[in-house]
Amino acid sequence: MDPGQLAKMIDLTLLKPTATAEEVKMLCKEARKYGFICVVVHSHYVPLACKLLQGTEIKVGTVVGFPFGANLSEVKAYEARRAVELGASEIDIVINPGALKSKDLATLEYDIKSVVEEVKSVRSDAIVRVIIETCYLSDEEKVEACRAVVNGGADFVKTSTGFGSGEATVRDARLIRSVVRPKFGVKATGGIRNLEIALAMIEACVNRISASAGGKIVGELIDRSALT
Repeated sequence: MDPGQLAKMIDLTLLKPTATAEEVKMLCKEARKYGFICVVVHSHYVPLACKLLQGTEIKVGTVVGFPFGANLSEVKAYEARRAVELGASEIDIVINPGALKSKDLATLEYDIKSVVEEVKSVRSDAIVRVIIETCYLSDEEKVEACRAVVNGGADFVKTSTGFGSGEATVRDARLIRSVVRPKFGVKATGGIRNLEIALAMIEACVNRISASAGGKIVGELIDRSALT
């Protein structure tokens, strides 16, 4: 894999609560430098990121119901719709973990479907990813969550918010891949800070990686390639 191919699998993220407009500008500059596939920012910064990346193929994504997922389904759906109307083409929503742990799978699926329907009604080619926050779930719950994501009509299962009690693991990535169909999207997030971890996730058949350290990861591959 060359650095360009790797960059096309990485979403460059800035989701800390204190993120500033200047930091978003720096993020978009880095995305342009390496050619990352997407930048993910809070919805407040979606218009700014879209303006800064105009004329490029880099997508703008945002998060919904972040980071706990306990919002009303209608609130998540509205938040997602507005984000797409403002220019976002990729939406990462957090599942309702309480519904899952209560075994209320109907509510869990409705939550996902509500967002998917609103997003796709505005932009049919928009991508919806669902964060299941694996660190809080048993293996059985991870499987149930993945099935709900598929049944809800979303495009990706995403491991984590990066703000939970644990990080993405290769084991969880493999478990998710074993549940969803081969061409279904799997995204790993949380703790992916170097090239070694990124490549391990790709080997586990994830389609996307989300990382605030994207530049460092691609830089490591560039340095490695220069030595061979």
